Amino acid sequence: MATNQLKEHTRTLVAQFCAGDDRAFTQLYDLYVNILFNYGMKLTGDRELLKDSIHDVFLKVYNKRTDKNAINNLGSYLIIALKNRLLDDFRRRAFGDEEPAESYDYRQSTDDVERDYLLREFKEQQVSVVWQLMENLTRRQRQAITLYYLEERKYEEICRIMKMNYHSVRNLMHRSMLKLREAAMGQAGASLMNNEQ
Repeated sequence: MATNQLKEHTRTLVAQFCAGDDRAFTQLYDLYVNILFNYGMKLTGDRELLKDSIHDVFLKVYNKRTDKNAINNLGSYLIIALKNRLLDDFRRRAFGDEEPAESYDYRQSTDDVERDYLLREFKEQQVSVVWQLMENLTRRQRQAITLYYLEERKYEEICRIMKMNYHSVRNLMHRSMLKLREAAMGQAGASLMNNEQ
């Protein structure tokens, strides 16, 4: 299906779904599930995590059927929601942060456009911060962190993939986490100094 046809077909199905047609929701799921799966596989090799994340994203869409703004551009919404869901999982594992970025959506009034915008900006900044922190790592450190936290690989698998012994992988992970924490503290300190000026 061509991009324009997909968008038009999606708009029609979204309108039907928002009007209460559950069959339209099933069609939307069928239309986008493979697109999301293929996109998600570029972010993680953990198929079970990916399937659960896609399920959560569609469940969120289903629960937001009365919020027309939330599903105005469904294709983009699904991609962003999936990326945020996977990043939340990574952030939770890497930094022990249990507060998902997406949870902010549930606290907002659908009428408060300005607040909606600010919350969206905040979430985008969080995602940006995680990727900026990862930039402080070497290529090997990023690979190890991604394999362990995003793809949920065991140390033995990481040893095979990276062609390193167990002790070296443990040391690499330890140094990577120290570097991430150091970068996060440095960023927080710089932000504090900027706010004081």
